[in-house]
Amino acid sequence: MAKLVIVESPSKAKTIQKYLGKGYEVVASMGHVRDLPKARLCVDVKDHFKPKYSVIKGKEKLVKELKEAAAKSDGVLLATDPDREGEAISWHLAYLLGLDENAPDRVTFNEITRTGVEEGMAHPRAIDLDLVNAQQARRILDRLVGYTLSPFLAKTIRPRLSAGRVQSVAVRMIVDREEEIKAFVPQEYWTIDAKLTAPPSKAVFAAAFYGDENGEIKINSQEESDKLFAELEKEDFLVTAVKKGKKNRSPAPPFITSTLQQEASRKLGFQARRTMKAAQELYEGVEIEGMGSIGLITYMRTDSLRISEDAIKDAASYIEERWGSKYLPSKPRHFKSRANAQDGHEAIRPSTISLTPDQVKSSLTSDQYKLYKLIWERFIACQMANCVMNTTQATINAGRYIFKASGFNVAFEGFTTLYEESKDEEEKAGKDLPPLEEGMKLKVKDLKGNQHFTQPPPRYTEASLIKTLEENGIGRPSTYAATISTITTREYVTREGKAFKPTELGEVITKLMKERFPKIVNVKFTAQVEDELDAVQRGDEDWVETLRKFYEDFDKTVQKAKRRWTGSRSN
Repeated sequence: MAKLVIVESPSKAKTIQKYLGKGYEVVASMGHVRDLPKARLCVDVKDHFKPKYSVIKGKEKLVKELKEAAAKSDGVLLATDPDREGEAISWHLAYLLGLDENAPDRVTFNEITRTGVEEGMAHPRAIDLDLVNAQQARRILDRLVGYTLSPFLAKTIRPRLSAGRVQSVAVRMIVDREEEIKAFVPQEYWTIDAKLTAPPSKAVFAAAFYGDENGEIKINSQEESDKLFAELEKEDFLVTAVKKGKKNRSPAPPFITSTLQQEASRKLGFQARRTMKAAQELYEGVEIEGMGSIGLITYMRTDSLRISEDAIKDAASYIEERWGSKYLPSKPRHFKSRANAQDGHEAIRPSTISLTPDQVKSSLTSDQYKLYKLIWERFIACQMANCVMNTTQATINAGRYIFKASGFNVAFEGFTTLYEESKDEEEKAGKDLPPLEEGMKLKVKDLKGNQHFTQPPPRYTEASLIKTLEENGIGRPSTYAATISTITTREYVTREGKAFKPTELGEVITKLMKERFPKIVNVKFTAQVEDELDAVQRGDEDWVETLRKFYEDFDKTVQKAKRRWTGSRSN
């Protein structure tokens, strides 16, 4: 008889079966098999928030087949994903199959390669109930909020509306930003910009008006600009100081879930759901010509920047062979994770460094290739030497007034020969300055006063929204794709180009939520709830007590809102 290994998906099952071979049968549960039914609350708030789970509709036949396979097997191993959600799936499977949750039947794989699978199989353990309870607490919290507030919104605004613990905060952030934009009053300001040459060089370079010896001078109107301009036209432009230096640029760290979603949005135009779909496929295994099914990246739901020493060594070997030893840093790079990171898995990286994007391109879909290339290049670059730039800063006097010019050139490209991180607001590319020396008289090619107005804060893009959610501790990276999909599908926000704009419906709902349920849409409170769920995961907090503290206050708020609504209806 063979041992039964249960994973979530058929592609993952196929890849793992290849490594385990005879003696094992690997099957897929197709995700969750048991959950809270959709039609009712199914949480007994009076009995320690006991959830009433049932087999998901349509999966009865699959569960029956899993039970039959388990009965015929020489033991069952639960090999679902290595996170809260995966742990919960294993726990539900153990219940349905009659397995002992304390038995060492749980195995996890950080990467689905031969090494990763063998390592996971060598260290079976019991189901981690702290992880399960954290997932249960999140699921129940979201059910309590959604199934309590949604009917209230449907009654007070219009039918078929819904609210959610994280989605409501995300919509509020987008609405608040829109209100900032509408309330913004532009302020006028002026700059005076010079285009200069340093004979005998004919190269034209730019210098910007700064002020005088007393400091910076702000120009607030055309009148002020014209007055300064009239004085400057009469003056000679002389170089009074030149400062040269070197600047090192370090590579960005390897990806975690949130930064992968942000960079794929900026560089590839992928929405978060599209990114995570391709990442899941790369993790679970892809048929590579001549190699069979192989997992190309490590687990994609992680907030850790930790990298295995073997991966660092493999990257260094590849870099030295491909570009030479001068492209290696003086010592291997290690990156520090955020203070509240779970650190359960490594950063996202290629499982096999030597499998370059070009080598596997013909075996991948377009999305898989683009994302793998992004992950592979980011990881290799993070282990490369700094980019070194020669910098020049020049101070230029025009009478008593001061202009400043700066430039750079690349002395050594380092990691930038392979990869550079994108930014939400791209920096303007600088140019090198011509040779400048103190006392040098410059020729003015053009001198111009330019009018400007201060700009309102930009609307959120998917990348900047995810970044802000993470910075504020709202939700978790694994939930961002679903959150964004929900608020757009339900038409609480709409996309204008890459930016999110709230709909009238989103604004009305947010206004009502801020008035009646201020805590639910409070950023700090929502972040605090996430911290408490993390404490449950660490085993520091009891999940039922966490739910009780939340629900007592939440229920009072709901009852108060209902009384106000009933009173307003009767008037």
